[in-house]
Formats: sequence, structure tokens, C-alpha cells
Amino acid sequence: MLSYKFDWSVITSGQYHEWLISGLKVTIQLSISGILLSFLLGLIVAVMRMSHLKLFRWSACVFLEFTRNTPLLVQIFFWYFGSYKLLPTAVNEWLNNTGFEFAAALIALTIYTSAFIAEDIRSGVLSIPKEQMEAAQSSGFSYIRSMQYIILPQAVRITIPPLVNQFLNLAKNSSLAMTIGVMELTYQARQVESYTFKGFEAFTAATVVYLAISVIITFLVDQYNERVLQIHKGA
Repeated sequence: MLSYKFDWSVITSGQYHEWLISGLKVTIQLSISGILLSFLLGLIVAVMRMSHLKLFRWSACVFLEFTRNTPLLVQIFFWYFGSYKLLPTAVNEWLNNTGFEFAAALIALTIYTSAFIAEDIRSGVLSIPKEQMEAAQSSGFSYIRSMQYIILPQAVRITIPPLVNQFLNLAKNSSLAMTIGVMELTYQARQVESYTFKGFEAFTAATVVYLAISVIITFLVDQYNERVLQIHKGA
């Protein structure tokens, strides 16, 4: 180890540099898509979880219990190997044409993260005084309209800190997609290590990039939060 010679040129030029850049692009695509989809799905599940209809409420409970109590890696393999039986043939053909491994990883990340987001949003909703829902419904708003225009906007503002944590976890968990052949950043760093035996340099670069992604996500959400709070105070 003492005689190890560091060669940072491996990650700053040539073919291996292009591999890492390519992996970064896939990681960003997977993270952004997963964040958007998991937030939307989590919002829907949270509303179902609080619905007065037993079918919706029980369906949401089953979804949450299954998703939150099984490892993400198992879910990735579940969707990768089982989607051919669970999804329609036309959907599977479309996934094969657009990148089946990427789609399976995205589905797993979205479903897994949405379960935690749903519970965060539900906690935010429960923190809103019940009188606001009663006042909205007494003014002629339906349950859905009351949630859409009165309750959820406030709940989302309250739950921004835990939501940021979930978004960061999703971005970091995207590295597990390498297990099914998605050529994201960790996969490409492993490839560089295999070809050059410069694992320290390759994974140092990957670590720095993941750190940068986390800092950027935190910064963007903090900026959005500050703007929303300023608008809210101004109103």
C-alpha cells in the first residue's frame, strides 16, 4: 500500500473519463425521474391512506407495509425478474425498447421511496388543525378539493425537511441499480477499477460526485423553501 502510486489522470482524461461522465448522466436521469415520480406516487398513497373509503385505506396500508418492510435491493430484483409476469406484454415490449434495466430500477426506486414520502406527507397533514378541513367542507369543498387546495399545500411545506432526506436517499440508493446492469456512476467506477486497477481514484471520483449531487439537491430545495416562506409571509 505504501508503494501505491496515485494516478488521477485515469479519471480526468481518456476513455475512462468518458465512462464516468456517462455513468453520471444515467445517475442524474435516474435520480430526477425517481424524485418526481416518487413524490407524485407518495402524494397519492398519502391521500388514499387518509381516505374515508376502506378499500383505499386498506390498499394503501398493504402497499406501505410491503414496501417499507422489504429491502430495496430485494425490490429491485423483484421488479427486474418478475415484471415480465406482472406487467402486460405491450408494456414489457416498450420497456425492452427503452431500456429494461433502467426501467426496473426506476420502478423499484419510485415505489420504495414513495412509501416513506407518503408517511411524511401524512404526518404533515395530521399536524394541520382538523378545523381547517371542517371549515373547507362547510364552505362547499369536497374532501378531494379540500385536500388539494387547503390541506396538502400546507402539509408539503411542513414536510420539506424530511422530503429532502428522502430525495437524498433516492439519489444515493440509485447506486444499487448497478446490480441489474444499469450503467450508472457506481457501475462505471467499478468498470474503471476493473480495467485499470485504480479503484481508489475511481471510487474517490464517484464519492465526490455523489456528495456534490446531495449538496445540490439540498441547496435547490432550501432555495425553494425560502422562496415559499417569503411568499407566504408576504401574503
